[in-house]
Amino acid sequence: MLNQIDKIKTPFFLIDEKKLIANLEKAKLLKSLSGVKLVLALKCFSTWGVFKIIEPYLDGTTSSGPNEVRLGYEKFGKETHSYSVGYSEEDILEVRKYADKIIFNSESQFLKFYKHVENKSIGIRLNPGISYANQDLANPARPFSRLGVPFEKMTQSLYDNVDGCMFHINCENKNADNFIKSLDYISEKYAYYFDKFKWVSFGGGVFFTWENYDIKKLALALKDFSKRFNIAVYLEPGEAIVTKTTDLVVTVLDIVENQKNTVIVDSATEAHRLDTLIYNEPAQIRESSSNGAYNYVVGSCSCLAGDQFCEANFDKPLEIGQRLHIEDSAGYTMVKLNWFNGLKMPSIVCKRLDNTIDLLKSYDYTDFERFLSDETIR
Repeated sequence: MLNQIDKIKTPFFLIDEKKLIANLEKAKLLKSLSGVKLVLALKCFSTWGVFKIIEPYLDGTTSSGPNEVRLGYEKFGKETHSYSVGYSEEDILEVRKYADKIIFNSESQFLKFYKHVENKSIGIRLNPGISYANQDLANPARPFSRLGVPFEKMTQSLYDNVDGCMFHINCENKNADNFIKSLDYISEKYAYYFDKFKWVSFGGGVFFTWENYDIKKLALALKDFSKRFNIAVYLEPGEAIVTKTTDLVVTVLDIVENQKNTVIVDSATEAHRLDTLIYNEPAQIRESSSNGAYNYVVGSCSCLAGDQFCEANFDKPLEIGQRLHIEDSAGYTMVKLNWFNGLKMPSIVCKRLDNTIDLLKSYDYTDFERFLSDETIR
């Protein structure tokens, strides 16, 4: 007899509420031990159908564009932070309707738009010239970085007129000692300015929900920093909140052989799990086995030659019609979905604590048809 999950057509994202709450409980522990505030990074995860699960644990949302700011305000509530590498005047006029804190990337943007947001809490992004990132593409301190004001470019007039600052220098930093090292460096370098600021955000990429992460050590360091400078501290977790909570469930459509066996599944990295392709980081398949005797490339159904999820071993031969679960498919996936090749867009479902299944979103031809043209506005 088919259960609820079996009745849902693939591909679909399966969010597990139990796993999500487990991450959120770690966030709750970090908050209680450190006194920091946590705002969800919507650029990583914006699936508002599960915001009711997340909202009790966090303090608000942080956004990178006008649509995210509005979504956080309307669907999450609490604090709403806005940062953009480059605002237009139209953006600022929209963002100020919803944001409590508005963070500028440069002094020129601050000077241009300050008059529009004087009644908001204003911040500036700073670039300390150090970072923790495994990929150069995601390294905010890479040479000639456009992200944030370098230390040597700071001006007194700027810092006399902002309330706080933001450092976003981490990407999947899974070790408290690594973070504390950068915190110590920043504390010494910017001590003069911290004494003037009301708040500081250390951005996202601090992976405190990773297995064996020393949350207590991180919490103590953040608490000491806040007390030393009498300043409110924020973190902007995204991946840390949703890591290992969600599978992309796919079906094997075909098996082809060209020196290696490749299974073709009804999904694609370029369309449904873009970071797998961008960062060349192989996906993990739940059904795989490191010692399995049967090796397969898990390939997509797109026309892009290099579009594949991973290469993995299995204990038994795979079969056409079999389902596979591509693990850890929440962060930077649903927010990057696209209609490449006109592929079927994955539905989004949530497995609740009582094992019932809620359909949060489904797509059909109408969504594809109206994606790039809309006759209703002609």
